[in-house]
Amino acid sequence: MDKLTATVETPNASRYLQQLFKHWSHRFETEFTPERGTLSFSDDQRLAATASDSALTLVVEAPGDKVEGLAKVVEEHLLRFAFREDLTVSWA
Repeated sequence: MDKLTATVETPNASRYLQQLFKHWSHRFETEFTPERGTLSFSDDQRLAATASDSALTLVVEAPGDKVEGLAKVVEEHLLRFAFREDLTVSWA
């Protein structure tokens, strides 16, 4: 299982965390609070997120051939929800 992490500077981290997890909660198993969340896309693909006052940290885990695609899906959804901000998402 490979892992990618992104820390996104934003004062709206909690709002975006909740939007992401509510959006996917009708299709996938999710658990979240305003400060943190976990989501299982499948048995081998997961998202974890943590919100602070100034940043949203995203961690995706998936097999090597799928991890970058999963990160891209998460990033695209975040950027759609945060259209009023010019966010920078850098995965490492």
